[in-house]
Amino acid sequence: MKKILVVLLALVLAFSAVAALAEAKSEYNIGVLVWKFNDTYGSSVRLAMEQAAVEIGEELGVKINLNAVDANDQIATQLEQAPTIFAQNDFVIVNLADVNSGEAIIDIAKDYPDVQYLFYNKPLAPETMADVLQNSIFIGTLEREAGDMQGEILADMYAADPSIDLNGDGVLQYVVFMGEPQNTEAQARTQYCVETAEACGLKMEAVTETIVANWDTQQALDGMNAVWAANKGKIEVVFCNNDDMALGVVAALNADGYNTGVEGDPEIVVIGVDATDTGLESMRQGGMTATVKQDGVAMGKANIRIAMNMLLGNEWLEGTGYEYSDESTEYKAVRIPYAKITEVE
Repeated sequence: MKKILVVLLALVLAFSAVAALAEAKSEYNIGVLVWKFNDTYGSSVRLAMEQAAVEIGEELGVKINLNAVDANDQIATQLEQAPTIFAQNDFVIVNLADVNSGEAIIDIAKDYPDVQYLFYNKPLAPETMADVLQNSIFIGTLEREAGDMQGEILADMYAADPSIDLNGDGVLQYVVFMGEPQNTEAQARTQYCVETAEACGLKMEAVTETIVANWDTQQALDGMNAVWAANKGKIEVVFCNNDDMALGVVAALNADGYNTGVEGDPEIVVIGVDATDTGLESMRQGGMTATVKQDGVAMGKANIRIAMNMLLGNEWLEGTGYEYSDESTEYKAVRIPYAKITEVE
């Protein structure tokens, strides 16, 4: 009888091993819903995901196929793309075209219960965050940190060289260029770049109301042309929520002989966010003054690492080295840190 039991146990173990092998996959498909391919920072994250898919796939001994689609900043397009992406992939990574549409995405996801998903980069609307992330996670940045660092950069610059106050009145006259007005990250950057500068002891004065340029270079160029025409000689500092808008501001200034990098030409302070390649090159050429690095490579790697963790049956962050943010007990989030960039080689 014992021999029979031993044989039966061996058979059970053997069948279990075969079943496990049958379930294991050598190839995984990960879909990516991208809000806009031609966003500079977003492109850096997407390229980092492509590289991470290769590297992490080799590490795990599997092939990871990344299937990204461009919503071109249209939520209607993204919602049309979503069912196909969920149907054709094992996991879906979501970069919302509209931060208020997280619930619409998870409603689509409910039709594909075997497909897990995460959200990244553009933060969900605060009132929907907990509900949307019940079965998911958000990979992003701490919303106010970039604004805080912009304000700190300006305070450090003024301490080192008070002549950035061009009219010498002890007050820095400024303009802020904002990304999407409904985006909480844009709201935080807009608020805290000024509040933190003031908290550091600077006196600040807005030249005009915040200019919404939706993260876009051309919109910022047009906006700066207009505000410069009406306020030339009054503006001393321009804060931009991202480098793309800062580049538009610099282009407008260049047209009037400012921030050219040529010795003796006038300049004002222009501070961006993202530390894109084009932004850093502008700093080298004397256009942008400083920026705050938003680490697209780190975010891209985190997206793929965490997605694969779930596909392999692990907990979101198991063995990754990432930590959950302590901002809330109602949802899970990982925050990628920023860094100040005031000099480039």
